[in-house]
Amino acid sequence: MNEAIQQINNAITLIAPDAVLLAGVCLIFFAAPFLVNERGEAPVGLRHRWGFLSLITLLAAGALWWQSVPVSRSTGPFALDELAWYIRGLTLTFGIVLVLIHWNQADDSRSAESHACLLAILAGVNLIAAANDLVGLFVALELVSIPTYLFLLLPRRDAPAQEATLKYFLLSIFSSAIVLFGMSYLYGATGTTNLAGIHAALGTGPVQAINPLIAVATVMLIAGLGFRLTAVPFHFYAPDVFQGAPTSAAAMLSLIPKIAGFVALLRLIVPAAGADMAVTSWAMTPAATRLLWWLAVTTMFVGNLMALMQTDVRRLLAYSSVSHAGYMMVGLIVGMLHQPAVHSISGIGALLFYLAVYGAMTLGVFAVLIAASRPDKRIATFDDLSGLSRTRPALALVLSVFLFSLSGLPPTAGFLAKLNLFFAAWSQGNESSRWLAIILAINAALGSWFYLKMIGVMFLRDPVDRSEQPAAAEAPSLIAAGICLAGTLGLFFAPGWLWIPAQSIMP
Repeated sequence: MNEAIQQINNAITLIAPDAVLLAGVCLIFFAAPFLVNERGEAPVGLRHRWGFLSLITLLAAGALWWQSVPVSRSTGPFALDELAWYIRGLTLTFGIVLVLIHWNQADDSRSAESHACLLAILAGVNLIAAANDLVGLFVALELVSIPTYLFLLLPRRDAPAQEATLKYFLLSIFSSAIVLFGMSYLYGATGTTNLAGIHAALGTGPVQAINPLIAVATVMLIAGLGFRLTAVPFHFYAPDVFQGAPTSAAAMLSLIPKIAGFVALLRLIVPAAGADMAVTSWAMTPAATRLLWWLAVTTMFVGNLMALMQTDVRRLLAYSSVSHAGYMMVGLIVGMLHQPAVHSISGIGALLFYLAVYGAMTLGVFAVLIAASRPDKRIATFDDLSGLSRTRPALALVLSVFLFSLSGLPPTAGFLAKLNLFFAAWSQGNESSRWLAIILAINAALGSWFYLKMIGVMFLRDPVDRSEQPAAAEAPSLIAAGICLAGTLGLFFAPGWLWIPAQSIMP
């Protein structure tokens, strides 16, 4: 009993930044009803107050995160190792950008609840990284999923937003059921819900035939979490949801569920740090590597080929998100093989570095789309981007930098991120990994076509409606775009401060 109480007390200190985020959620939900009258009317400019409160909450959580020190994992419900510390910093940083992107996307009467949902989603991602138990991990995954339904619907309640929310809701609960089913098999095979105990059970003993329970658990976990990654064939909701959802919600969906999904997979199917074992002795490796290999290849090709046929900007960005999930799965596969002595570049490190770079460049695109939109008309098709270099030259230039980075061209961080994934796979030394590196390079070239096509639309076409006067860009979205631009260019010229910590991380 005393040990359990001690573990609970230690857990509170381990999740202090996440507790601050959840306290902010409770405060906003408690205070919001008192500032909106019975007719649903709120004071003009109330959304600015909630935006500032969200920023203050994130900065307070960030201060606690910066003061925390990673420690080795134990048997408690939570753990603050290097992976959890890295993901927490990533989530809080991108949380600030998302708050700025979302600043004016919801009206005054609904902004409180939407900001609270965003903070809850960010807290859920952090708790996924810190979870040391299957039960806590599943609850954290649901803390990401459930507020997302409201975040999709609150800013706008028109028919497209309702359809997007319903599609995401139905498929999300289905994926959660699959994940829970996989966890039940994992518990049945190992006899424990503690992740440290599961890793010990799966990584010890002589090499044996694949345990059917472990194989089923592996397939179910990858399938359920593949929905969050937008991996093929679990991606089909993404184009419709991105097209119908508010721009800030599409921005959040392009990144945050990916972080949650990849971190959960790292916790569940990748060998633990410091494990002294051959590749074949890790029980989940045989089933996971084969399945992930084909998923990565299919996801890259489907995402890029489908994006080539799009004329709607948001549907194109949805398929772009699919293809980048395939790129990142390459790093996960290399990390599954867990042979640091064979190659110099860690697959997990390449994946975590790519997550940070992808977040900067994809959120930057959405920030520019919001900044370039008119109050009564958002950018939807290529025609809306036509001639942007003439009406809004600075925004067109910034958007071009992000698109160059997404395509993997220098001098942007996207070039280094893809290069790291390629070398991580190639230096693995076996035939399947080298084929994976070649396929990654081919798909990077395919993806460049539709990104460069968007740049051509902005710079080579005339505006469709020359009578329209460009509206003044919103300051929060411009600040968000500036932060992302600094990250996209800065990580190319000075990547070491992020690459070195990422390279040293093992789950």
